[in-house]
Amino acid sequence: MAILIACLSVGKGTWGHVNRLIEDGEWDKVFLITNEFGKENFNFNEKTEAIVINFKNSLEGIRDEIVDKLKEKIKDSEVALNFISGEGKEHMALVSAILRLGISIKFVALTQDGMKEV
Repeated sequence: MAILIACLSVGKGTWGHVNRLIEDGEWDKVFLITNEFGKENFNFNEKTEAIVINFKNSLEGIRDEIVDKLKEKIKDSEVALNFISGEGKEHMALVSAILRLGISIKFVALTQDGMKEV
């Protein structure tokens, strides 16, 4: 699992979960789907990149923004996804965007036993 893509949006305590996923995993690159608030307030490191999206856009609009912003950045055939943070519309748009890009997905999350594929 070289690339992690995670939503970084709303939800009490969800940013901590995302941060631990970033720290505990051995990622070559991490893309965080977020808004301007997330870009300005999350503690990014050298492997993390904010993909700033207008979450007020339509489902299709969010999907298309994600496709446009990720299409030249991901060369791998598979990515790890995490949806602990965010809302259903954001999650649907992200899955749709990744599938439109022809990329396979696996879901990862923190568990009591550490980071695992779920």
